[in-house]
Amino acid sequence: MKSIRRLLTLFSLVLLTALMVIACNSNSGGNDNAKGLVRVGSKDFTEQFILGEMYALVLENSGFKVERKLNLGGTPVAQAGLISGEIDLYPEYTGTALLTVLKEPTNSDRQQVYDTVAQGYKDRFNLIWLDPAPMNNSQALAMTQEKAQQYSIQTISDMVAKADQLTIVSTPEFQEREDSLPGLKRVYGDFNFKKLIPVDPGLRYPALFGGEADVVEAFGTDGQISANNLVVLEDDKGLFPPYQVAPVVRQEALDVAPGIRDALNALAPKLTDETMRRLNYEVDGNKREAAEVAKEFLIQAGFLQGK
Repeated sequence: MKSIRRLLTLFSLVLLTALMVIACNSNSGGNDNAKGLVRVGSKDFTEQFILGEMYALVLENSGFKVERKLNLGGTPVAQAGLISGEIDLYPEYTGTALLTVLKEPTNSDRQQVYDTVAQGYKDRFNLIWLDPAPMNNSQALAMTQEKAQQYSIQTISDMVAKADQLTIVSTPEFQEREDSLPGLKRVYGDFNFKKLIPVDPGLRYPALFGGEADVVEAFGTDGQISANNLVVLEDDKGLFPPYQVAPVVRQEALDVAPGIRDALNALAPKLTDETMRRLNYEVDGNKREAAEVAKEFLIQAGFLQGK
């Protein structure tokens, strides 16, 4: 009997210990994410690598553990990663959310676009948009100073009037997107370029600088714009929607770790057009690593201590 009682006592102690471990683990689940693991994603181009790394570094500096899942792919892949829970957040653009994800009509009003996508993401996906940065990586058209002066072009209307004399180099998607050539023809009137050269995104500027084209399909924070003093044509009829960037976060992640919001919202005001053009050029033009460029900027901006 004594042996049986000892065995029962030992079993009870083991069971009690196991229950205490389970309870501690379940209670620490909130703490694990409250100052624990956050999975940060990004899409598959330079600016996204920089922004994703910035988000990761700022969160780490705020006490979170971060798993980087950068270079996921295009918008559909990143969006699916959020919905499935593979990632907790990534940088997204208001214009992309409006047109590509929500399939809403184009709109050039920044606040209206932000409000529309924030409400749409909350209602449809239970995803939360944090504060948008002032930067605007919008669709754009650009020319060298010499070409703009040669043809006396400053606005898209000026360009359309002389389109039959001009060659444009663009991504292949330019011929299909609603905020690209189809939208230009809808808003500015039917016109045709003398020639349209579709190329991979990385070959647009070499074609422009090599004299193969007069106009380039650009994006508002391209590093080559400032580095080469390009003329960005004024969208004088307001076709292009804004493409402000902001972290899009799973509601579940914010419920467990509300500190994510304050940490990333503090960064948003620092991300201007000029800042992102400079940082993008450091990677694309000067061939530096995105992680190095992101960290250097955060040190200069006072988010991190220099080391």
